[in-house]
Amino acid sequence: MPENEIVLEMSNISKNFPGVLALDNVSINLHKGEILGLLGENGAGKSTLIKILSGAYSLEEGKITIEGAEHRFSSPHDSLSAGIRVIYQELTSFEPLTVLENIFAGEVITSRAGFVSWRKMAEQARKILETLGSEINPNALMENLSVAGKQIVEIAKAIHGKVKILVMDEPTSALDEKDVNTLYSVIRKLSKQGVAIIYITHRMEEIVQITDRVVVLRDGRKVGDSKTSETSKAGLVNLIVGRELSEQYPKRDIKKGKVIFEVKNLSYLNKVKNVSFNLREGEIVAFFGLLGAGTHQLFSVLFGDKRATSGEIYVEGHKLKITHPNIAKRNGLGYIPIDRKEEGIALVMDIKQNITSSNIEEIGNGFMLNRKTEKEHAQKWFNALNIKAPTIDTLASSLSGGNQQKVVVAKWLEKNSRILLMNEPTRGIDVGSKAEIYLIAEDLCGKGVGVLMVSSELPEIMAISDRVIVMRDGEIVGEFITRQTSQEELMHIASA
Repeated sequence: MPENEIVLEMSNISKNFPGVLALDNVSINLHKGEILGLLGENGAGKSTLIKILSGAYSLEEGKITIEGAEHRFSSPHDSLSAGIRVIYQELTSFEPLTVLENIFAGEVITSRAGFVSWRKMAEQARKILETLGSEINPNALMENLSVAGKQIVEIAKAIHGKVKILVMDEPTSALDEKDVNTLYSVIRKLSKQGVAIIYITHRMEEIVQITDRVVVLRDGRKVGDSKTSETSKAGLVNLIVGRELSEQYPKRDIKKGKVIFEVKNLSYLNKVKNVSFNLREGEIVAFFGLLGAGTHQLFSVLFGDKRATSGEIYVEGHKLKITHPNIAKRNGLGYIPIDRKEEGIALVMDIKQNITSSNIEEIGNGFMLNRKTEKEHAQKWFNALNIKAPTIDTLASSLSGGNQQKVVVAKWLEKNSRILLMNEPTRGIDVGSKAEIYLIAEDLCGKGVGVLMVSSELPEIMAISDRVIVMRDGEIVGEFITRQTSQEELMHIASA
């Protein structure tokens, strides 16, 4: 098959859900060995398109052609049989099993005598891993691998399954820089072997580094399709959200009040060392550091998830010993964790229950919830934060990442938190939702709330924060007024 031959065509795809046109006459194609970036806000139609391609959703209108043959998938098995593999953001590996057991996924190689030949399976698994440039031991347990290692095993499983089209959904969301580069190397090797790749991400820098072409969806329609070399970050953002990059991050001059939170010489084991800073009313202070800098551990200590080994914390001038999250909550602290699905939100509960979970004592009599009050409180924040869902009774598990994050924020607004800790608040959410989260932070500051934020995205730090504190190896190594520094200076200090 020549390199420029089209391996996949999805033509005039439309998909309706009750009251929603999720896809409206979308057409994309994919060439052999091509890496295609698929961009769009949450709700733009990316997931629906991929679920149709993977057989998870039925095809209602349009046509799917693979290597010239038309296909109509009635199940994921049909899609797998056609050579399509999807690696989701939340990996589906079998943790207690070995690498080779995951690669073969229930299939076995037998000897002439009919016994399972683990040696032959290990040899074949090793060969597949070697084609990806990986030295992972086929006999290693999956649970002992890094996230990057698990992703490589997922790719190896796809190769073993004779993959023609590989879909990768936010593959770097939990990776550090070294692992990202390793993954890029694997993806490029796959591309050279002729595998066509659809790469879904919210990170513009990844699009530039890894893709050949970019397709942008907005509101269920295709609004952009061009070579990566002929695009710009600003142009892509404009296509994604329908407005210019300069409109994404609010810039407001908010009057700063008194110091409401102060930390003196705080330490936690060897992870956080002698950290001191303060926060004023109406202020956003951002923490920046590379992997292992200690920013995440610091926030865990501040909220009581981890117990400080030394140091002092003051809230509104009063010294506090925060040894448990409940103490932090009672004293006006709210925490948006880095992993919202594990720590921030209860996926099996609805929006209403999540929002009011932080304030049960205010909407009940100690024995029973006041359902009317519960609904009123939840509806207030549902409307105020523009949470996109049918009703407050919608399950949290069905929300997009951006809307889940809004529910987490609403939970702490319901608690009337005066000090909000936001740990990577925009990780894994789309450009438009990022802007909304930061607008919410700005609005809170206008009401006297103080915000502490950890972010690995320097453009956002520069746009939204008043001060930046840089950490390295658990220590503060720099503190800057944001408008008096630059991304380059912050990165230099963080990596020196």
